[in-house]
Parts: sequence; structure tokens; C-alpha cells
Amino acid sequence: MKKTIMTVTLNPCIDKTIVLNGFCEGGLNRAKSVRTDAGGKGINVAKVLKRFDAAVLAVGVIGEGGSEIVLSELDERGICRDFVKVSGETRTNYKLQDKAKGQVTEVNESGFFVNDESLEKIMSLIKSRLPEVGVMVLSGSVAPGIPTDIYKRLITLAKEQGILVILDADGAAFKEAIEAAPYAVKPNRFELEQFFGRELPTDGDLLACGRALIDRGISLVVVSLGAEGAVFITKDEAIRVNLAPLACQSTVGAGDSMVASVAASLVEEADLLSLARRASAAGTVTASKPGTEVCTKEEVSDYEKRLTITVL
Repeated sequence: MKKTIMTVTLNPCIDKTIVLNGFCEGGLNRAKSVRTDAGGKGINVAKVLKRFDAAVLAVGVIGEGGSEIVLSELDERGICRDFVKVSGETRTNYKLQDKAKGQVTEVNESGFFVNDESLEKIMSLIKSRLPEVGVMVLSGSVAPGIPTDIYKRLITLAKEQGILVILDADGAAFKEAIEAAPYAVKPNRFELEQFFGRELPTDGDLLACGRALIDRGISLVVVSLGAEGAVFITKDEAIRVNLAPLACQSTVGAGDSMVASVAASLVEEADLLSLARRASAAGTVTASKPGTEVCTKEEVSDYEKRLTITVL
């Protein structure tokens, strides 16, 4: 398999994390500290992959306004990147981290508009880079103007070249993309419940729905359950990972860390148990960090030894 992992970000952002000692709704709040990072789910995945020493290529679209903040950070991290610039402002997503309550409140802007001409440039860019790719990650929302079937179209293109696709999206984009049968999907419990239109309180419920997705042509279903761990399902196996205690500071980027780890494991052709351990550890370690900071390879390796595995 080709080693390069492509992450696609179709609605990047500037993540601004504001740390507060208590949040007063409707009143004056004074920031204890402010941190600014390049963001968007695909970019977060690329950051983790770089820390894993994986060959990663970040592609997508970005607004001219604010683009230097995002692109310069990718360059500083040594992440290969190729983005189409469009008119408009790159959105800012605000994370209000209340240290007193241990809560994070998020306020996300919608993003710039992408017209048909720019969409064609994006598609051409991605097509031109596919020959070097072994795994493609499609994650996050899409900017206004981009049709909800974009992930479905990209999955079809990638599969024609034997590329494994990991999908981490929700809503209409997820529903339409499922029709193209990506190699792997990573919904959380709520997203899976939204897709199937019913509550899924037990592992048995999750397993049944995971198998239903497998029957649609998907090879790997990863259901992230936050502090409750995760469930990993293939045609022949199902594994539940239970987490060891680790204080949570911010869940921002935790799911992206899981996706990055799954991508790296697929490139390495790891077995399901190894993939499940590593992905669960990556998500949990990132959740233990402040703001939008992500896990390191060494931290993941250390923490995964503390996980408990159950075969379903």
C-alpha cells in the first residue's frame, strides 16, 4: 500500500481557545489566556499524523482572509499541504474553556462561500494528488456552497484508484457518503442514533447497527463513546475498548486523533486489536490536554498499555 495519507478539509478554521476562571452568562468575562491554532477536523488529523511520523498531505479549500494563520502553522509543523484559496474570510471557531466548571463551550462560524468554479478547482486539485495516496481521510463539515454529496463523489474517485477512505462526518454529508461505501466510518453514539433514527443504549444495539453498515459495504466501523471508550466492528470481529482513568481537559480534537490513528494503522496494515488500542489511546490522551493540543506518539504508546479489551 502507498504510505501517504491525504486529509481533506473543506471548511478549515482558526481555533481560538479562551480560558476563563468561571463563565458568567450575560455578564462580563475576563480571559485568563487565549490560544490560537489552525483548525478544522482534517487539519487536526494531519497534526496528529505528523506527530506519529506518518507521511501526510493536507489538502482542501481556504478563505483568503486568515489563510496565512492556518497555512503558516502547517508549514511550521512540517506538514505538506495544498489548498485552493477562495475569496472570503476563513472562519474562527471559539472554544470557551471554563476552568472552574471543567466545561468547554464552542461557538463556530459558518465559513466562506465556495462557488462552482472554486469547487471544480478543489476537485481537480484532489484528483491530481490521488496517485500518491494510500489512505484518504474525509472529515468535518463543508463550507457553504459545497454540495452535501461531495464526500460521496470523493469516495467514488478514491476507490477507483484503490485508496482506502475513512469518513468522519455527520448529517446529510454522512448519509450520502455511506452510499459510496467508504472503507471505514467513525460516528459517535449520537451520530449513529441520528442515522438509524433510534436510541442505541447498549453494546448489542451498537453492534447490530455496526453490522448493518458492514452489510452496506463498509469494512470497519468505529463508534466513539467518549469516556465510555469505543467499539470497533468488522465483518468477522467486534472489540470494545474500556479506558483507564485519565483526567479530561478538552474533548476538542479527540475524535480527530482517533481518526488519525486509524489511518496510520491502516497504512501499517495492523490487526484490529492493535488498531483499536492505538485509536482509543490517541483520543483519550488528546482529551487530557488543554485547548486544541493533540497527543504524541510516545504518550499514546504509554497509555494504550492501560486499556482493557473485551471481545463482543
